[in-house]
Amino acid sequence: MNRRNHSFTLLQATQDSPTLANLTALATESSARLKSIEVLIPAAIRPSIKPGPIEGQVWCLILENTAIAAKIRQLLPALEAHLRSKGWDVMSIRLKVISS
Repeated sequence: MNRRNHSFTLLQATQDSPTLANLTALATESSARLKSIEVLIPAAIRPSIKPGPIEGQVWCLILENTAIAAKIRQLLPALEAHLRSKGWDVMSIRLKVISS
C-alpha cells in the first residue's frame, strides 16, 4: 500500500470539519469579546483574565484567583451592558477561577 503524507494547516483542518470550524469560531468570538471589554477592566488585572467558552447567551471568563473574581464581579453589569451594546447576545457572564 502506497501512502502519501500530505501536510495541511490547522486552519485547513478546521475548515474541513464542521465541529472544529464551530469550535474555532466560538474561540475567536470569545477572544473578541474579551478584547472588547478590556477598556473597562483595570490594566493591572487584565493579564489574569482569559476568554472562556460561550454557551448560548452565557459567556465564561477564566480568572487566576478569587481576588480578581471579586473585582470582576463588581464590574459584571457594565461588562454585560457593553457587550450587548456591541451586538453580542450576552445575558450573563459566568466567572471561573482556576488556580495554576
